[in-house]
Amino acid sequence: MPDITQLILDDHEWFRRRFAELDELRAAEADPASLRSLWRPLADLLDVHAEAEERIFYPQLLRKGENDPEEETLDAIGDHNDIRDGVRTADRHPVGSAGWWEGVDAARAANDEHMGEEENEGLPDFRLNAPTGLRDSLGTQFTEFKARHKGTRGLDVTDKDPEEYVASIEREIRPPSDSSGDVSLGIGSLRTR
Repeated sequence: MPDITQLILDDHEWFRRRFAELDELRAAEADPASLRSLWRPLADLLDVHAEAEERIFYPQLLRKGENDPEEETLDAIGDHNDIRDGVRTADRHPVGSAGWWEGVDAARAANDEHMGEEENEGLPDFRLNAPTGLRDSLGTQFTEFKARHKGTRGLDVTDKDPEEYVASIEREIRPPSDSSGDVSLGIGSLRTR
């Protein structure tokens, strides 16, 4: 099983190819059925991929990353929201209409920005700082998650607040200290009596 960073890159390449195919259909003024048959799997995987990253990859980047993983994660969640918004815009319009293309183009622009940042920041940071065994284990989880939620089955793909997302993961990583204020090690006095 490839590690999670390779699986993410594989999805990125798949996204690029599907958007290029949409370009071809657009140039050929393809019928709505042809557009729909290409768009629906693309739109669904954009949503599933984002959710898989949010549940599996970014919590670990926050734990293991060393090159400002908080900022990388905030940007990524914001990008995911923009991608979701583009998909939702497209879904509110008839396939092939101007409004539909506006949504598709918005999803593509947000996804292109996200992939570039992730490929140049988050993924290299994780490769350099996370052990291979962890990356492989996360790759297995990523693959299983995508299979379990094919077509967005069982997923809530609504936008997330980036700051709350990062804060919730950081609370898991570094839980709040005991509120009693006692910072003692609990070993008693070392003085002889």
